[in-house]
Amino acid sequence: MRADRLLSLLLLLQNRGRMTAPELAAELEVSVRTVYRDVEALGAAGVPVTADRGPAGGYRLMDGYRTRLTGLTDAEAGSLFLAGMPGPARELGLGAVLATAQLKLWAALPDELADQGRRVQERFHLDAPAWFRDADPVPWLEAIARAVWEQRVLRVRYLRWGGEVHRELRPLGLVLKGGIWYVAALAQEAVRTYRVSRFRALEETGESFERPADFVLAAYWEESSRELDAALRQETARLRISPRARRLLPMQFGAAGVRAAQSAGPPDREGWVEVEIAVESRAVAVGDLLRLGTEAEVLGPEGLRRAVAEAVAVLADRYATPGRLENFGEVHTSAGTDRPGERQVPS
Repeated sequence: MRADRLLSLLLLLQNRGRMTAPELAAELEVSVRTVYRDVEALGAAGVPVTADRGPAGGYRLMDGYRTRLTGLTDAEAGSLFLAGMPGPARELGLGAVLATAQLKLWAALPDELADQGRRVQERFHLDAPAWFRDADPVPWLEAIARAVWEQRVLRVRYLRWGGEVHRELRPLGLVLKGGIWYVAALAQEAVRTYRVSRFRALEETGESFERPADFVLAAYWEESSRELDAALRQETARLRISPRARRLLPMQFGAAGVRAAQSAGPPDREGWVEVEIAVESRAVAVGDLLRLGTEAEVLGPEGLRRAVAEAVAVLADRYATPGRLENFGEVHTSAGTDRPGERQVPS
């Protein structure tokens, strides 16, 4: 472990030039005191590390020195498919391995290619999770990833909509979709998809299994996603929407919203258009369509229009009844006004 860290420190200095002890500590995720000890160990091993004093000081390698210890281990080579995704790499337990592999690649590249790679890294960044949602807790992800790699059988307790179930899984692959981890696994003689955050317990049985020769993870995921979308989109809604709602469709409904906006009919005198959009079950569709607020009107099917109207009537009745403030305490007077509770609005 320490040998790996010493190599990482050496490659950091080779790739980036002068670095301070706190900068090295942050990169290596160790204390500054550990950096001091590691620098001393490199010096004792004959590596010419120079310490520059002063505000602009730091550690650097002697001019012209370059290490050739840039060969990748199996784990480092396998981690490179996650290059550009440090968050998912950490979740899989490959964060340190990936960092070392990238440092070795930088050290092995000619100067002009290394400069080009740094420019790309400075200008492009991949952020996998979706907006406005916390990442799923995935305490079992590293163990599942190990079982996928080593083809080991897992005994799990999994939370489904109807309650917890016990399963014996043969995990075939992991997928990161919109910041959410899924595992494709053989269970009860069929490949099924499980959301990693819903595992409640996991046990490694120690048994191994043969991976199906004809299983291709990308093809399985594409097909199962298509089947899921077809199963969920049970109805086609006909809407009359405002220009603002037309802009909101892709954000509210994803790919279905994009297709609906693109196929909109001609605008009327108010600029509203008619669209058709595939929606989920009646209960889900009502909630989704209400998110468009007063910017949309459901024209059909009649059952969906009636369900939305009923939901709106319930809301209207609820909000028609004034709420009561009990035990609210003293009402403060805003500065510059004699009326209690009046809020000053900036001009």
